[in-house]
Amino acid sequence: MSPLLTDAFRKTTVTAHGDGPEGEGSLRRTMGVFQLSTLGIGATVGTGIFIVLTEAVPVAGPAVIWSFVIAAVVAGLTALCYAEMASVMPASGSSYSYAYATLGELPAVGVGACLLLEYGVSAAAVSVGWSEYLNQALENLFGFRIPEALSSAPEAGGAVNLPAIVLVVLCSLLLIRGASESAKANAVMVLIKIAVLIMFIVVGLTGWNSDNFSNFAPMGIAGITGAAGIIFFSYIGLDAVSTAGNEAKNPSRTMPLAILITLAVVTALYVTVALVAVAAQGADKFEGQEAGLAAILQAVTGSTWAGTVLAVAAVISIFSVTLVVLYGQTRIFYAMSCDGLIPPVFAKVHPKTRTPVAGTIMTCVAVSVLAGFLPINFLAELTSVGTLVAFLVVAIAVMIRRRNSPGAPAPFKVPLYPATPILAIAGCLWIIKDLRPITLFAFLVWTGLALVFYFTYSIRNSKLNLDRRALTETGSGR
Repeated sequence: MSPLLTDAFRKTTVTAHGDGPEGEGSLRRTMGVFQLSTLGIGATVGTGIFIVLTEAVPVAGPAVIWSFVIAAVVAGLTALCYAEMASVMPASGSSYSYAYATLGELPAVGVGACLLLEYGVSAAAVSVGWSEYLNQALENLFGFRIPEALSSAPEAGGAVNLPAIVLVVLCSLLLIRGASESAKANAVMVLIKIAVLIMFIVVGLTGWNSDNFSNFAPMGIAGITGAAGIIFFSYIGLDAVSTAGNEAKNPSRTMPLAILITLAVVTALYVTVALVAVAAQGADKFEGQEAGLAAILQAVTGSTWAGTVLAVAAVISIFSVTLVVLYGQTRIFYAMSCDGLIPPVFAKVHPKTRTPVAGTIMTCVAVSVLAGFLPINFLAELTSVGTLVAFLVVAIAVMIRRRNSPGAPAPFKVPLYPATPILAIAGCLWIIKDLRPITLFAFLVWTGLALVFYFTYSIRNSKLNLDRRALTETGSGR
């Protein structure tokens, strides 16, 4: 193998990777099981339910229920893989860190690019949805809406989505204050959103109409898996838990437990809410519908009170989602910067708040541009492909770790190994194949740009490369 390729596939050690320097330059361990679980639920519940039904139901019809089930099964298989890797490698970089330790440096940069789609683009997508529910709440409460020119992307008929930009800025300011403060605020918002979704289920059941399940799968299996691909980005909460590795208490125990709790709560809510939504409203009414769940409740009750409560809760809920995915993005940048693969500014931690302030501000600017000027459907699909590839890599990482260290202890081990990671890989590939060609093309272009960045910057500035050069220079100076 050529020296260039050898360098591209060099690996970090599982125990050392992801930790910043001690003292003022390191992150603070403040999160237990409850905060980690609400972190995962906060990043997950909100996107798929409050926003994506209007994109997924027109693709799958009433069979969108099975789309949620398929996405949940694939995410569940992957969650088990995440739990094992998190138990042996509690680092801030999530699947990026796992790829670096098992596959090598170049694949890790590729996964980092996928995570930028998974987190950065996801934050933009849910911010766009937030502005829809904000308008619904304002109209019901005060009788006015933010003008379309200031609340929609250019492709959607507006000039700029200003509420989405404001949301990103507010979340970034909270993150700059500190991880512990952000986690506490998120926990409160998570409890509110769960309560309101239970309210939706109870009230929505009164509008149950079995006729809405006729013509159950108009587009067949392709429609069901295609919708699963659109929905899948909403499961990033499973990955979000693993981005907190450097800020979790007793991470080898708390992180796997939080990942499994997140999976159980999210799956139960998603499938139940989707079932009730489709039963209460004909599939033909979902397409182009803004603030969909609020509109369903208003139709069922014949009044605005339930829709208003849900719209206000969605505003709070989606704030929580945006907060957590922005948190995840900044922590992945932190891990990559500690490794020298991206500029050092992203690893610079404020001495008082112990948060990566500069990295958070730069992430805020980039996500604000996406949220302000791109439509939600393209953002959702682009996020899904990034999430699916990251999930796929984690399943591969588990198999490589087991092969390279067959007797190594792990606080949590994937059950039914190797069937579980193999099925997780197959499930991810199955969903990827039904994404739109334009989405896959955009992903390939993005991956190509990541490769160019790696060979022009990362390979020379990698901490592994600099350490090797320092060792060589020390040895030659003797």
